[in-house]
Amino acid sequence: MMDDTRYDRMPYRRCGTSGLRLPAISLGLWHNFGSVDPEENGRAIVLRAFDLGITHFDLANNYGPVPGSAEETFGRILRRDLSAHRDELVVSTKAGYRMQPGPYGDGGSRKYLLASLDASLARMGIPYVDVFYHHRPDPETPLEETMGALEQAVRSGKALYAGVSNYPPELTREAARMLREMRVPFVLHQPKYSMLERTPENDLFAALEEEGIGCIVFSPLAQGLLTDRYLRGIPADSRAAKPTGFLREDAVTEERRAQLLALNEVARARGQSLAQLALAWVLRNPVVTSALIGASRVQQLEANVAALDNLALFDDELREIDRILSDAR
Repeated sequence: MMDDTRYDRMPYRRCGTSGLRLPAISLGLWHNFGSVDPEENGRAIVLRAFDLGITHFDLANNYGPVPGSAEETFGRILRRDLSAHRDELVVSTKAGYRMQPGPYGDGGSRKYLLASLDASLARMGIPYVDVFYHHRPDPETPLEETMGALEQAVRSGKALYAGVSNYPPELTREAARMLREMRVPFVLHQPKYSMLERTPENDLFAALEEEGIGCIVFSPLAQGLLTDRYLRGIPADSRAAKPTGFLREDAVTEERRAQLLALNEVARARGQSLAQLALAWVLRNPVVTSALIGASRVQQLEANVAALDNLALFDDELREIDRILSDAR
């Protein structure tokens, strides 16, 4: 039984000038939903997310491990528990990074993107996704070909909207021009953005505002750095302690920990955790539609969603955060 009050607490924000709205916090299945992970834990996280008003679930063809297995896991959860609620969900997936060996399992070619979308739909057991992204720019494929593949995905009914991820500002503007001429709804850009990664502020946010494109930011917690996990060192079971992954042990320097401790004091003064402050900080920007979070357990999900209880950041708090961040640059 789903929570009948699930839409009462979650704010929903419009994707640019489109009619599509996303929850302020979306759930990503990048980690913890692969074939190596306990499926019942992933199922509990997805169902609790829906009860909390999270209607957007973000995937990609290569999420796992093994690649493809996160989509398979989500597909089983969808069929078992959420099939009656499919029209209440926004399901997104992507292609662009390495998925399989050979010349047709990477990049931005029409062959790779459209074949990947078909495979993603088969793994999830659904006839369409709501948003299909090109996951990263491919300098070896003409942009016209990549955008033409997104057009075909939408024209065929296999995707309702198009998006891109990791595109720099000028390429985003050019992609927007092409898709506008093709009359394809380009609704979302997914960049990395956090207090520790502010590159989108340089020109990307301006481009998205000018083009009327929504923005869903990934890694708003900087792969877990912006949590209380690393305030006292590197826990043995943390991401930074693992030999593989995107957060490396050498990223947790003494200077970085001093910065995190100072940010944690700002959070404590607000009655928040560091992770909740980090989410409020990215959501303060009116260009940001949604913050994309991961979760390894239900309690972590609930704690992060609780950031929505206190999103207001005052000028003195923002100045103090900027001071802390500039001290470590």
